[in-house]
Amino acid sequence: MTTIPSIDSLRTQFSQAGQGHVFRFWDDLNAEDQAKLLQRASEIDLQEVAQLVETHLKGGGAHQQGFDHLEPAPYISLPENGGDAAKWKEAEAVGEQALRAGRVAAFTVAGGQGTRLGYDGPKGTFPVTPVTQKTLFQVFAEKIARSAERFSSDIHWFILTSEINNDQTVNAFEENDFFGLNPDQVHFIVQGLVPAVDADGKILLSDQATIAMTPDGHGGSLRALVRSGATALMAEKGIDCISYFQVDNPLIPCLDPAFIGFHILGNSECSSKMIPKAYPLEKVGHFCLQNGDTVVIEYSDLPEEKQQETLPDGSLRFVSGSVAIHVFDRAFIERVGGGSDAKLPFHRADKKIPFVNARGEIVKPEASNGIKFEMFVFDALPLAKNPVIIEGARAENFSPVKNAEGVDSPKTCKEDQLRQFAGWLKAAGVDLAKDDNGTPAITFEISPRFAADKQDFVSQWEKLSPQTEICDGVVIQGEGM
Repeated sequence: MTTIPSIDSLRTQFSQAGQGHVFRFWDDLNAEDQAKLLQRASEIDLQEVAQLVETHLKGGGAHQQGFDHLEPAPYISLPENGGDAAKWKEAEAVGEQALRAGRVAAFTVAGGQGTRLGYDGPKGTFPVTPVTQKTLFQVFAEKIARSAERFSSDIHWFILTSEINNDQTVNAFEENDFFGLNPDQVHFIVQGLVPAVDADGKILLSDQATIAMTPDGHGGSLRALVRSGATALMAEKGIDCISYFQVDNPLIPCLDPAFIGFHILGNSECSSKMIPKAYPLEKVGHFCLQNGDTVVIEYSDLPEEKQQETLPDGSLRFVSGSVAIHVFDRAFIERVGGGSDAKLPFHRADKKIPFVNARGEIVKPEASNGIKFEMFVFDALPLAKNPVIIEGARAENFSPVKNAEGVDSPKTCKEDQLRQFAGWLKAAGVDLAKDDNGTPAITFEISPRFAADKQDFVSQWEKLSPQTEICDGVVIQGEGM
């Protein structure tokens, strides 16, 4: 158990760091608020804050390289797009072997709320499937359970929550009996926080007893794995591959054997899936080579002319979209998320942050007044040895639920799920009537407990006797499910 320093010790530390104002209202606080402020202040890394202020405020921000010599990063194409089918078969076999050996864990970043969806609760508890309205967490849990059954292996699942949604997330799992998973194999980790500062680098207070803290970004998930003891547990369990994905994407194959296999065959520390961009200015990052390093350049940073650049055949030159699907080597996470010099960089974001002024008054600014700092998980790529990028089919990998309406909404995601299900049935020899967009005329569902991916579905469907009649409202789940 960590011992909290005394108020005198902390006041001295903060004063020496030029942050003594954090305690300016101390004598006006009641005992409960004093304890709260003391606890939070003891958790702050003042040296890290000083480095962030030096780099991003006094230093004018981290150096941004130009894009004159930027190249598209190479990737391994799918067999249907010219990739080596034999190599994909080999990778799949290697990945399956790793799964059977218990070397692979799933890791979901799930710190967000469903605010943009108009939903009050952790995003992972949002219902997404077309018929049964299973939540995102249930979809992932059932895919993981099916993979564990398929490969006769114990599969551990690590879930990154936040201070805001951790209790609700844990309650959702407990109330649903962990969706059939062994509770001992589901691990919750709370995301780290970093103080927000003003333009002078002074830590902001959101009220007289509360330091303004903001999440350290999805890149902070790697150091959260280390600081929580999760990587130590992984080492104890023989886990050395971590399949990373974000909570808003129900199409994701949580444990993709071929992807895992390419990661292992490539002796990679960090592997990624690229999804070909749907259109030139799609709001995704771009996998690129810059000065010999594999990097992701955000759409907001890459000039539009680069995003729209084409090859002689008319195809996009920078086509590789980054959609936050990765496989990490455990030892690499321990290195970049631990105390080594190879750390993910922080990025600056200017925000409107309510704060308490020197008179103790809460101010709600109308313009950006504060700076928060966050890490991006894709910044691990240039730090990794032998990074591998493989192509993923959008229809089998990516349909996020982000917005209440329009693009990346529950409606588009359900349509994408239906198209995926129809594609699986077609691969098994059952062709459904569809509209011009490939969406089936009926609404139905394939349970993740029945099949985790297309290949698994074809195999399971062939064993099913009698085979389910495909009609409106049906759920393909097999006997006893």
